[in-house]
Amino acid sequence: MTLSTLITRYAAFAALATVANLGAQRLVLAVDDGPVGFAAAVFLGTLVGLVLKYALDKRWIFDDRSTGVAAHGRKFTLYTAMGIVTTAIFWGTETTFWVIWHTDFMRELGAVLGLAVGYVVKYRLDRRFVFTDRVLQAA
Repeated sequence: MTLSTLITRYAAFAALATVANLGAQRLVLAVDDGPVGFAAAVFLGTLVGLVLKYALDKRWIFDDRSTGVAAHGRKFTLYTAMGIVTTAIFWGTETTFWVIWHTDFMRELGAVLGLAVGYVVKYRLDRRFVFTDRVLQAA
């Protein structure tokens, strides 16, 4: 895969996961926009984005064609572990924007900024520690 293809795909998948994340958050916040609803929205949105991004990255970024519960379980666990630091970046940025401005627009802007920085860091961690079966030529 060429570097430009890698960047295009990764950016597109990050955008899809971001939209899925924020969509899930909006659904929760439509029911409860208080502090508990906010925490639930951030958690559910993160989970939805994580599962979608894992499926896309595994196949289309890292060309990982391994199958089976053991292989998926191990890699998804590592993928999730690599996401802990990047999730802290995302949650911290989103929460900071929400606490300061307390508007949906600024909360979502904080989420987008936090996710963008987090995804760059996450790609590097995933390449080094999770999807190690193949060496990417373009990276």
